[in-house]
Amino acid sequence: MVAAADAGPGETFQQVTGFGSNPGNLAMYAYVPAGLPAGAPLVVALHGCVQTATDYYRDSGWTKFADLYGFAVVFPQTGPANNSLSCFSWFDAGKDARGKGEAESVVEMVAKAESSYGSDRQRVFVTGLSAGGGMAADLLADYPDVFAGGAVDSGLPAHCATTQSAASGCQNSDQRLTPAQWGDKVRRAYPGYAGPWPRVAIWQGTADTTVKPVNATELRDQWTDVWGVGQNASATRSLPGGTTESVYEDANGRPAVALYSVAGMGHGLAVDPGSGTDQCGATGSYFLDTICSGYYTARFWGLDRGGPTTPALPAPAGLTATATGPDAVALTWQAVTGAASYAVYRDGARVAAPTAAGYTDTGLSAGTSYGYTVAAVDAAGIEGVHSAVVTASTTGSAPPCFTDDNYNQVQAGRATQSGGLTYALGSGQSMGLWNTFTTHTLKQTGPGYFVLADGQC
Repeated sequence: MVAAADAGPGETFQQVTGFGSNPGNLAMYAYVPAGLPAGAPLVVALHGCVQTATDYYRDSGWTKFADLYGFAVVFPQTGPANNSLSCFSWFDAGKDARGKGEAESVVEMVAKAESSYGSDRQRVFVTGLSAGGGMAADLLADYPDVFAGGAVDSGLPAHCATTQSAASGCQNSDQRLTPAQWGDKVRRAYPGYAGPWPRVAIWQGTADTTVKPVNATELRDQWTDVWGVGQNASATRSLPGGTTESVYEDANGRPAVALYSVAGMGHGLAVDPGSGTDQCGATGSYFLDTICSGYYTARFWGLDRGGPTTPALPAPAGLTATATGPDAVALTWQAVTGAASYAVYRDGARVAAPTAAGYTDTGLSAGTSYGYTVAAVDAAGIEGVHSAVVTASTTGSAPPCFTDDNYNQVQAGRATQSGGLTYALGSGQSMGLWNTFTTHTLKQTGPGYFVLADGQC
């Protein structure tokens, strides 16, 4: 092992040798916080093209949370001998499959870290940027028995391409596969495996022209299908940096997939330099000052709580929803012991945080059905299990809906297009590529204001 010169006192950022047969010809580097005990989690962080492990160590922000939450980080490194741009080979079936090439080398690094640092084999995670993100997705598919969770930053769906010539198609265009077809690519990577599946965070900039935003939608479709949950979010919320978080929960109310869409961000890893707990990283080439993705990813994986994300409080019982007019719905539920407040969600979006076991939702559209769930929130701000969805319909006439392809939606003035992408007029919701092959339903909820309503009208 050769220590890196810029490691802090008592900390180690080192190259690790002798970690296995290394069929992928990779180098292994690791960061271990001072005094890290056995049984701590392990994160594998894969750099992007034209980057090195040292770049990712210095600028990604992962070492801050390794110190804060207590885990080791492995930084695999590829190089020009493998790829002229030092990209991980997410597009090569001979290098990104279970037991082969670079994928096997990374798993050998995991085994070395588990042996050397006593890492918890049940809490191993993988994240990566761009080509590293594509390889992270492949690893989650190839080795769901190794990785408890992953994060794909500006990356590609698992096994989108099997040859380098097909890679640009994945990066730049909609592959027009169903969620089930995307899910099958994961299931075929390790035939016979039946779960549990990794929990997957997806980060994507809406202005990325290197890996187009459609890849985030495809990743969402792929991993929600693997989990057996729908493609409609269980909850959404706004985060710093113009970021929208959409969470897709499993049958037990735990986050299975999370999609983080960063408005206006190009191709790179989202960082937010600063000393705040929710800040991290350093800006530079492909490290973009927007939001600290590492902070939210670590919390999504449950690293801030010493274990997998498990809701602390049960779902509120007895939720009822009653329309009280054309623009309001009254909600009531049974109080939950230990709840400091409650999170109320309408159609997957968090709309209120009352402290009492009831809430009246106002400002709604007439003649419209709304689905509600409620979760109890403890004193630490951790949401418990969500209740089952209940539905209420306001009185009056329903707002009009329009189903058409994205090109015609723009032509009709219900959407706008920018950079080849389509956005709903008013709400600004992303609708994907501006063409005649992508179809959505838009609901008009006000003058010049439309929202996505696929399957709702």
